[in-house]
Amino acid sequence: MNKRCSFLTLALLALTSTVALYAEQPIRITADLSEAPRKLYHAEIDIPVHAGDLTLTTPKWIPGNHRPTGPVSDITGVVFTANGKPLAWRRDDVEMYQFHVTIPEGVTTLHAHLDCIVTSRVTQKWAVLEWEKLLLYPADKPVKDIPIEPSVSVPAGWGIGTALTPTGTDTKPVPETGVDEADHTSTPGAVTTHYAATTVEQLEDSPVITGEYFHELALAPDISPKHYIDVVADEPYDSNLRPQLLDELSNLVREASAAYASHHYHVYHFLLTLSDATDGEGLEHGQSSDNGTDEKIFSDQDHQLVDSDLLSHEFTHSWNGKYRRPARLYQPTFETPEQTDLLWVYEGLTEYMGNVLATRSGLKSQSEYRDILAMSAANLDNKPGREWRPTLDTAIAASVLRETSATWSNWRRGQDYYQEGELLWLDADTLIRQRTNNQKSLTDFLHIFLGKGGNTGPLIVPYELPEIVADLNQVTPYDWAKFLHDRIDNINPHADLDGITRGGYKLVYTAKPNASEEIIDKTSRHPRGANVWYSLGIRVSDSGVISDVRWGGPADTARLHPGQKIIAVDGIIFSSGALKAAIDKAKGTTEPLHLILQSDNFVTLTDINYHDGQRYPALVRVDSGPDYLDDITAPLTKPQPGSAERQ
Repeated sequence: MNKRCSFLTLALLALTSTVALYAEQPIRITADLSEAPRKLYHAEIDIPVHAGDLTLTTPKWIPGNHRPTGPVSDITGVVFTANGKPLAWRRDDVEMYQFHVTIPEGVTTLHAHLDCIVTSRVTQKWAVLEWEKLLLYPADKPVKDIPIEPSVSVPAGWGIGTALTPTGTDTKPVPETGVDEADHTSTPGAVTTHYAATTVEQLEDSPVITGEYFHELALAPDISPKHYIDVVADEPYDSNLRPQLLDELSNLVREASAAYASHHYHVYHFLLTLSDATDGEGLEHGQSSDNGTDEKIFSDQDHQLVDSDLLSHEFTHSWNGKYRRPARLYQPTFETPEQTDLLWVYEGLTEYMGNVLATRSGLKSQSEYRDILAMSAANLDNKPGREWRPTLDTAIAASVLRETSATWSNWRRGQDYYQEGELLWLDADTLIRQRTNNQKSLTDFLHIFLGKGGNTGPLIVPYELPEIVADLNQVTPYDWAKFLHDRIDNINPHADLDGITRGGYKLVYTAKPNASEEIIDKTSRHPRGANVWYSLGIRVSDSGVISDVRWGGPADTARLHPGQKIIAVDGIIFSSGALKAAIDKAKGTTEPLHLILQSDNFVTLTDINYHDGQRYPALVRVDSGPDYLDDITAPLTKPQPGSAERQ
């Protein structure tokens, strides 16, 4: 059977399975977000059952998180009833996400009520629902085989955005007399939207945002299927996105369509929350993405630079990560541990293309792309942990590296498969261009790898490493297996800079920050402190607290350590300016920097012998050779200003 036929067969089997599945009685769940401002979500769930012992579960391994982050500790108020009578339950003694219930004879529907205490991604004006907060379903059954019919209740006057297909709405009436304070169902006036039946797998992959200041805007109406951006914010003017940004996002839709030559969704919704009251977010889904950032991040071109690749990164995951997914990362249940060794493809290729697409669509300029690439490459090249830990291990150990602290992080390494993967795929892209006289590129590989099967609905097609190698060889013959092995599996004391040099540039260090670093420092809501990582080898806050010390750097040689606070430098009370001035003063001399340090309740005097001045990463053009970096980031389509439409 040829590859084309095999993909058609796969799609046909998926469709046949779906038709048979929806003939079954679905679970019915109503997610009630009407008390979101009180940091409470509720759910009413009706589960088809038969008599006997039943084990139910909430999700544990959350797709896209690459680790067991299901919020089971926040799920509370669990009550099971059948025919109006309460049933006893017991949590599993080993698997804390599971609940055991015995179903009496004659009972065909089990009702479950549960609440979730929500501590993030919710404010007085908006809320986000990732479904693991409220889902409950039979354990040990493939989640793609469990039908479910969702509804969502939101406060009166709030808009709602999701890729789920709506089928109708109703409103809870406001009683003429007072509200029953014991009634924790949806608040009076709440609007409930009902959605078409889907599967537990797809529902988990279909987040919801809702808010008082809600806008939905159509993007790139010339592209099919339809694309929207749904946005909520704490202030009405923040959710009213500026026309230039909407044009750039429409360009993003066109550029992704050209880069990947396929779509694997029926509709796509960029879900965007803008707020300074909560943490940020970037989580991929097949037909949507959950994106959260600072309230002013898209207010102008300068502010958006720091998160210019957020939407393009998560959008790319619809193809790379959702449609094409590493075979052992994709498991039949949310209880089965994921194996994450191919995250340098899942996340690394997405990191590369997210930045490339952001540039092609105008979310950042080509010079800004090069500046940020320089910053990323320098960070990796000055990470001594690579002397003992290969990039492969950062992927395998992803579930234990995601929540590590900044303390000695350069020696431990973290989720480096993102940026290491970006450099690797840039290396591959420039190598293909060089070997084909710029007639082919990584785009040809993406058309093969991500476009297999043509346009589909939401579908998961697993792969293993040999397919990656075979598809690269289809573009241009080369020893791609060795190419990937050398860069991913082996210890590499230095970062892979071959893509940068082959692309017509080289990484250098200058006495002043590059233009993009200055913009990011100026517009950031969270000051980064003095950037002396490539000089003294410390990360230090504006208040003088050291968060990390570069292993083997000047500060490490002087025995500084994370957690210390710099009280004074060269006899002057610490400030970022005073520290940089001391570095300038010591340049070309033999006089060390004199520091007064506080560690716990102790004060010490320490000298750092460093005399090379301030150092900041930048890319400079090499005179000879092609400029592949500009070729790579040039648009594939013609921009069409004014093509977004307000709904």
